[in-house]
Amino acid sequence: MEVTRPLAPAVEPNETSDLLTHLATGAEAVDRASDWPATSWLALQSAGVLGWPVAKEFGGAGHSAVELLRGAESLASACLTMAFVLSQRDAAVRRLLAGPDRLKLRYLPRLARGEVFLTVGLSQLTTSRQHGGPALLATPTASGFRLDGDIPWVTGADQAEAIIIGATLQDGLQLLAVLPTDRPGVTVGEPLELMALYGSRTSAVRCDGVDLDADLVLAGPADHVLGKAGGGGLETSALALGLAGAAIDYLHREAERRADLRDIATRFEAARRRARERLHELAVMPTATDAIHATRVGCTRLALQATQAALVIAKGAGFVVPHPVQRWVRQALFFLVWSCPRPVSADLLEHLALSDLSS
Repeated sequence: MEVTRPLAPAVEPNETSDLLTHLATGAEAVDRASDWPATSWLALQSAGVLGWPVAKEFGGAGHSAVELLRGAESLASACLTMAFVLSQRDAAVRRLLAGPDRLKLRYLPRLARGEVFLTVGLSQLTTSRQHGGPALLATPTASGFRLDGDIPWVTGADQAEAIIIGATLQDGLQLLAVLPTDRPGVTVGEPLELMALYGSRTSAVRCDGVDLDADLVLAGPADHVLGKAGGGGLETSALALGLAGAAIDYLHREAERRADLRDIATRFEAARRRARERLHELAVMPTATDAIHATRVGCTRLALQATQAALVIAKGAGFVVPHPVQRWVRQALFFLVWSCPRPVSADLLEHLALSDLSS
């Protein structure tokens, strides 16, 4: 049987080989330590990664959607924690690019140069605290809005000059806005003790009577201000695929010295190829919400299955720190909770509830 060779890195080696090596070397410490990963972040800045999603007119590289997905996949294969932090900063960039010129000019050039860090706090609009009233309430005032409530998940909140937040009005309409973190009434909590990606310094943020000027509004008030797809977009899938790829590459290395593993490595490689092709297809065509969600489910399942297969092969050694397999297995579980809207959760539950459970 012909052996399917592993894919080349999603970003060309001469562009990022040193960066990926640097990130991979520090990945275990960054995953477990609560300190802000300043050294790894500086490496991203030095390699020009912070300019990738920023339009050229604002000093960035203006990479295409497919190029950004390829880059995110490669970074996640080296260090998922840093890829996740970057994804939240890049999500802020995307929201700014879709917003008014005054906010683009205020933030995008500095973001491209790495002079400022912005992040997002949007999960309360899509996946977090959806069973009660609005987690973050926006009340109209003469000068803009007053914010009251919680932003449950904000990565790197204590490092951010501003947070792109989503809030809900009493009538159910939603808005997106830039919230400077130094505004009176904004309280950034201590980093949550996550089971993985601890170095992302993800925190809850509290707003108590925070005045938000009208000129800081990015979009809305409107229905479904994030769009019907909500969370769980292509970028999230790219990171899941990158983590799966780290485990699949490990399977290939083991298969080089164990012939009995060649078939399983080839099958996982084929799954990675299909997932990547589908992801890139969706990035360049009008995309239905159900297709985005189906791809997210597929990439999440691949991350779970590939990392667990790697653990089976690594045996007890893979269960011991600092073996990378134990980290990959823990990190794969993150995709069961991160940007996981109801349709994605429902499909994942269907796949987890195997038919033989009732027998």
